[in-house]
Amino acid sequence: MSGATIQAAQGVEPQEFIAFHVGEQTYCIDIIAVREIRGWTPATPLPHAPSFVRGVINLRGSVLPVVDLAARLGLPVKEPTARHAVIVVHSNGQIVGLLVEAVSNIMTISPDAIQPTPEVASDLSRSFIKGIVAADKEVISVLIVRNLLPESMPFAA
Repeated sequence: MSGATIQAAQGVEPQEFIAFHVGEQTYCIDIIAVREIRGWTPATPLPHAPSFVRGVINLRGSVLPVVDLAARLGLPVKEPTARHAVIVVHSNGQIVGLLVEAVSNIMTISPDAIQPTPEVASDLSRSFIKGIVAADKEVISVLIVRNLLPESMPFAA
């Protein structure tokens, strides 16, 4: 899929986002938080880790925790396949991998095109979702990376 541009109004600088799939839904995150995208490699589970932490992987000699985004968002969890990807993000001084089903494209979105999260969503949903973008035939949720990560992950690289 090629990059897409979504704009609503003139005068506001558009930003780039990485779009990816979790379950049947498309999400995106600000590309500034993304350090790299890797193929799935099995993670080593950690005892007593939160249920959404898949484990840790070795990223060029550093231990990197991997958060299963489906579990974090309260969606059905699937066993990772070769199609899954780990988006390595940096936020609040932490480097963490986000396990997603597939990365689809880079989108350019005007901040004006991001609509507020509807009031019907729970407070937890609104804490993860910055807003909603209507694009072509789908609705894309813009995620807030720092809110996806637990407050303290001391094993982060």
